[in-house]
Amino acid sequence: MPTACRSRTIAAPAREIWEVVSDPHHLPRWWPRVERVEDVRERAFTEVMRTRKGKLVRADFDVVSIEGGDQGCRVRWDQRIEGTPFASVLRSCEIELRLVPVADAADEARGAAATEVTIELRQELRKASARIGGSMPRAGSFLVRRAARATVGEALAGLERISG
Repeated sequence: MPTACRSRTIAAPAREIWEVVSDPHHLPRWWPRVERVEDVRERAFTEVMRTRKGKLVRADFDVVSIEGGDQGCRVRWDQRIEGTPFASVLRSCEIELRLVPVADAADEARGAAATEVTIELRQELRKASARIGGSMPRAGSFLVRRAARATVGEALAGLERISG
């Protein structure tokens, strides 16, 4: 399963970053290629993304878990794959964000709050049909992992940009 996981310490209180990452309406501000978010409900939302070639693509997500507390926060989204164009390549796609405060209350009072933000993107590839060779080539997994790493890195940079 291709997985990309990266962390970055962002100079902002965890509660401020949490307000952004826990609300899908903010995704266009920080998640790569998201143009807008539609149909936001309590446990679901739809991203409208623009590909590098300029085509608009819709992706539906379910909010699987959302946990917040003084020691950290976590949210996980699962993309709905079946019946979509993504189904030809992916069996599943999960995105998990974790926030852990790095500074204590005294640091925060001085305006020196910091948060370690971790984004993990897990994708399970679907085996290709027999008519196109039987299974996903090894390079496919490598390319998906490389693209996922780039996406996670861009998302962290986006969060840092809007938090500072």
